[in-house]
Amino acid sequence: MIQEYGIGGNEVKIEASEAIAAIPENRTLLVEKLTADEPVNPEAVTGLTTVEQVFEHYKPQKEVEFQNEEGQPVKETLYFNNVGDFAVKNLTEQSPFLKATATEKDFYENLTKQLRSNKVLQRALENPESKQAFIAALQEMAAELSQTETKTENV
Repeated sequence: MIQEYGIGGNEVKIEASEAIAAIPENRTLLVEKLTADEPVNPEAVTGLTTVEQVFEHYKPQKEVEFQNEEGQPVKETLYFNNVGDFAVKNLTEQSPFLKATATEKDFYENLTKQLRSNKVLQRALENPESKQAFIAALQEMAAELSQTETKTENV
């Protein structure tokens, strides 16, 4: 490449060359295929300068398969509109299966907490006779709930 110099000018050599900047060490790069189908014709997309624009352009989604209590598969499609959608809370909110599981988990955690802190119940469970009566009452309630559930399904 020939450069023109004027009178009294000093040559300043270009020391930079084309290079790829290294990712700073305090960053994490995550690469994941979030669409189910391969593109028919790969295309180079330019002009996307923000993460939001990338999500808007590609509209990533992922079909996932959960397993219910009976071992049956439960298929759902998760959609991602921003990086925040990868958070557990946001994934749970958009999935009926995960929402039901989280509700059940919260119920059992609350029940366990109540059982551990309920002194009257703990004393009742220490006595074998009152423990048997308590178990019988729980079994009777479970039977009533089953009957109500069956009646509701038949309606």
